Amino acid sequence: MDLIFKIKRFNELSALEIYNLLQLRSEVFVVEQNCVYQDIDGKDDKAIHLLGIFDDELVAYVRIFKPSDYFEEASIGRVVIKKSYRDRKWGYILMNKAIEVVKAELNETKITISAQLYLKKFYENLGFKQTSDTYLEDDIPHIQMKRN
Repeated sequence: MDLIFKIKRFNELSALEIYNLLQLRSEVFVVEQNCVYQDIDGKDDKAIHLLGIFDDELVAYVRIFKPSDYFEEASIGRVVIKKSYRDRKWGYILMNKAIEVVKAELNETKITISAQLYLKKFYENLGFKQTSDTYLEDDIPHIQMKRN
């Protein structure tokens, strides 16, 4: 059984879908990474939300922005796979789908991300290149990366 993807604008998300995506983001970015930060940043209403469903459970997620809504170029962020599913290499499937969505929905090919430094190789394998020095975002080392 594979991931089933749903692509939705904010106003198309059900209350349950919003609850589940915020729960997954909090579970990973706040609890697992032990990082207190404001996840609900006022940008979800501008994003395209890509939800990865497996066995009726949200297990993968990203949000996608058109140019100038986050970075100068289109962008992908809040990339997350539920911890119990990371052994399946679904991060690559999720990111490749997100790149497809950027092309199909936004008609863009240039993508900028703010990547956690430890994931540099992962993103390089997807065609991203480091374009900044290391910086702290919410006390976690990050780098900016771009894909053309």
